[in-house]
Amino acid sequence: MHRLPPPLATRRAVMLGLAASTVVLRPARAQTGGGWTNLVAAPREMRLRPDSAAAAQVWTFGDTAPGTVLRVKAGEPLRLRIENRTPAPLAFHVLGLRGPNAADGVGGLTGEPAAPGGVVEIAVPAPQPGTYLIRPLLLGASGEPTERGLAAMLIVDERKPPAVEREVELVIDDWRLAEDGSLAPFGAVPEAASTGRLGNWLTIGGEAVPRRIEAPLGSRLRLRLANASNARIMPIRFEGVRAYVAAIDSVPTDAFEPLRATLPFPPGRRYDVIVEMPEATEPQARLLAAIGPGVPLASFVSTGAAQGGTRPPVAGIAERPSLPAEIRLQNATRRDVALGGGARPAPDGTPRYAGDPKRIWTVNGSAGTPGMPPLLRVARGTPVVLAVTNDTATVQALHLHGHAFRLLHNLDDGWEPYWLDTLQVPEGRTSRIAFVADNPGKWLFGSTILERLDTGLWTWFEVT
Repeated sequence: MHRLPPPLATRRAVMLGLAASTVVLRPARAQTGGGWTNLVAAPREMRLRPDSAAAAQVWTFGDTAPGTVLRVKAGEPLRLRIENRTPAPLAFHVLGLRGPNAADGVGGLTGEPAAPGGVVEIAVPAPQPGTYLIRPLLLGASGEPTERGLAAMLIVDERKPPAVEREVELVIDDWRLAEDGSLAPFGAVPEAASTGRLGNWLTIGGEAVPRRIEAPLGSRLRLRLANASNARIMPIRFEGVRAYVAAIDSVPTDAFEPLRATLPFPPGRRYDVIVEMPEATEPQARLLAAIGPGVPLASFVSTGAAQGGTRPPVAGIAERPSLPAEIRLQNATRRDVALGGGARPAPDGTPRYAGDPKRIWTVNGSAGTPGMPPLLRVARGTPVVLAVTNDTATVQALHLHGHAFRLLHNLDDGWEPYWLDTLQVPEGRTSRIAFVADNPGKWLFGSTILERLDTGLWTWFEVT
């Protein structure tokens, strides 16, 4: 078991963190009727730390928090109905799902949330294959329901998946627990103005890390990973196994080995990774949260006889989504996006914030509020370039709704060879992204650190 000290709300805590936890998602206890998959979001008690005196009051879709995997086959419609039995209004967004604007699930922008006793419906005619993350998104009130455990993985299976012997679904999350094991209180302004809600307890399916993953010698695994934490920005690192990234943010890419076997992992990010198990039992084969000396999240244990014959190179995922073949940067509509606000270090190094607790963070000088004018309004098919400058004291993690983008090189002379919908911008730096605004509707661009989203770090744009 990993019991960690309370996180420090400092820049160092943001960059290094204290820990991360991995939750293995179990099969959904969902009912299907009339073409709809029905889930219930409801309170329950869970003893997240086995030696704790008290249970945590969580909200779940099933027996664990997070604890649901939903699967749809390519070519089939997604019809998801979520009944809200919690005491709070709820809306749900599916990160990476590019469908109609009405299905984007941003309470306060694309529709109204479901009141207690109400129902949330998400319908997409033909979602593209990929690994998606469902979590609450109600402007001004997303942090608490997420920290209480309302997250799920949605998988749209390819018609021809990559050849692997086993698939493992992992959602990385962390919990902020009080000394007695209950959830720590919500709503701390210094927390919202600095790190966001960093956790101090690690779990895998309600149990302590690391999780043991067994597979035959020399076999291949497909890991589906998603960071569902409120605020935990961390790198993850593979040791003792060869790992190939096959998809980022729900979009396949040419399979590649990450530099130093390490991947950036901001909240909301998803990866599909193909892992080659070592040909001999390797006690140090593991997945780490690269925080300090490293926090073990999972161990890979080779078992049984080795796979016979020579395997072909890892080819990744053959099915690719329909995304723009090119982005004409010379014709792009360009906007500067300046991120500001937040706490500033006091002389003793601790963060200080004395402003409006509901408008802590700003985009281009204004905190996000329902009814505000859009950052831009463009016709469908317009290429867009956003120059995102982080003028705050902490690293920022952002998510673009309804679209996938390319991360541009500094001089706009090319881009990274993969598509993204999440972005990590270090303090004092500018990152430029490019996309084709080809999906009509109102779309959010905001923080994936939910306490920052709740306190103003978002804007929106419209495609007509």
